[in-house]
Amino acid sequence: MCLPLFVSIIYCEWDSVFIFSLVALFLAGISLPAVLMKVRDRTIYAKEGLFVVIMTWVLLSLGGSMPFYLGGWIPKFVDAFFETVSGFTTTGATVLSQIEGLPYGVLFWRSFTHWIGGMGVLLFVMAVVPVSENHSIHIMRAELTGPSVGKLVPKGMLTAKILYGIYLALTLLEAILLYAGGMSVYDSIIHAFSTAGTGGFSNKNASIAHFDSAYIDWVITVFMLLFSINFNMFYFLLIRKFSAIRQNSEWKVFFGIVAAATIGIMFFIYPEYNSLLLSFRYSAFQVASCISTTGFITADFDQWHEAAECILLLVMIIGACAGSTGGGLKVIRLQVLWKAMVNEIRKMIHPQTVTRLKMDGKGLETDIVHSTLVYLVLLLGLFIISVFLVAIDGRGMETTLSAVLSCINNVGPGLAEVGPVMNYGGLSVLSKWVLCADMLLGRLEIYPVLLLFSPNIWRRKFM
Repeated sequence: MCLPLFVSIIYCEWDSVFIFSLVALFLAGISLPAVLMKVRDRTIYAKEGLFVVIMTWVLLSLGGSMPFYLGGWIPKFVDAFFETVSGFTTTGATVLSQIEGLPYGVLFWRSFTHWIGGMGVLLFVMAVVPVSENHSIHIMRAELTGPSVGKLVPKGMLTAKILYGIYLALTLLEAILLYAGGMSVYDSIIHAFSTAGTGGFSNKNASIAHFDSAYIDWVITVFMLLFSINFNMFYFLLIRKFSAIRQNSEWKVFFGIVAAATIGIMFFIYPEYNSLLLSFRYSAFQVASCISTTGFITADFDQWHEAAECILLLVMIIGACAGSTGGGLKVIRLQVLWKAMVNEIRKMIHPQTVTRLKMDGKGLETDIVHSTLVYLVLLLGLFIISVFLVAIDGRGMETTLSAVLSCINNVGPGLAEVGPVMNYGGLSVLSKWVLCADMLLGRLEIYPVLLLFSPNIWRRKFM
């Protein structure tokens, strides 16, 4: 909380200074005994990694909500917790209707949660604090997105530093470009944080539409797409391993989906704007915002043609690439499902044929195919249960379905009562708690939470 505290001092917001100081001292005080505790065995196995990741996300969300609640900026605790969970999980769903009246330090903290949560809370810890290398991959596996996680280099801590170095460099570059486009230093940093984490919190009520600038729209569009790519690609680019980039099909499919969705939406919204360039600009921005699960808006897409809304909902479900800061199902899982489906059809036609699935020229392990199918079933089950619970509010199916879909995929805005110019403040307490769980489960991709409740994982150590 030192950074928002520093921002509050710069803008002479002494109430914010007091609140951030109080919360920081309280959290430091209750954490100190654990820091000073001497531990004989620092080895992290699967169960420890899962437990650390899940409890850190929950406790950090509780601690992060304290400034909002104690300062009275968000009077209800459930709303403060919802806003913080939405921030750390980079969902960007908000309960606030008036944002611009909040203190600078509070708005900075709100967007900074996106930046911390984008790459991963524990990955940030691994990058800046000495952590045991013994089985640190279990922390990375529980927190990074996608069907499989590997190290860029042999040491997990070095991998974390490389990833965060790339993350920081891209964030700074975007902030500089936004400042060059007319944003203030403060605004450029706020929006760079939110873009990098693919979260979508803005310090303006109208989001990016407030600036009404083609330059700013295109800069943010490009960076939303960049932060949706597997960060391994940037590392390969740095070490000039171009063959690895060429062989990777996920980013190619990702940009293919972006292009198709942009052209499709542009066709449907052209009559509304009567301008090819304007239609292309708004279409490209909103597709990038939805597929990256950022949630920024430049137009009220809830008023667009229904076919355009359907395309946006589809790209929300698909989401970004694995190993990026974006949410959603992930493009690589879509590829795995497609290959598995084609293979099953081939078996039906030629039962005696034995084929091995391949991805990017390498054999696709059966475990990955199986885990992808199971994940899809779990996601569908979570979606059905959540829709039933949120439907108790009686807000209408468009609101209910889009709210759950948006929160599970960490997108932010939905349709109807939770649309791009609306917020989640009107939902019931039950719905907000359900959606908080959806955001956390969506960000951690369900498995770590379910495995934590499995009796088998507590009976033995998994290497």
